[in-house]
Amino acid sequence: MDHYVTLQEFMLHTKNVLYILILVILAGYVGFWRFLTERDPEDEYEPREENGHKH
Repeated sequence: MDHYVTLQEFMLHTKNVLYILILVILAGYVGFWRFLTERDPEDEYEPREENGHKH
């Protein structure tokens, strides 16, 4: 466990940890968003035919 002598050291450490955490969360969010929105060309939506008509 870290030993903090001053309040300034504690606040600086906390701030650094939060910045790293925010970067990890943002990178994960962008990766997840790309995973959700990325499609292969063959997966594009094509309306099904019913009674010989396309809708």
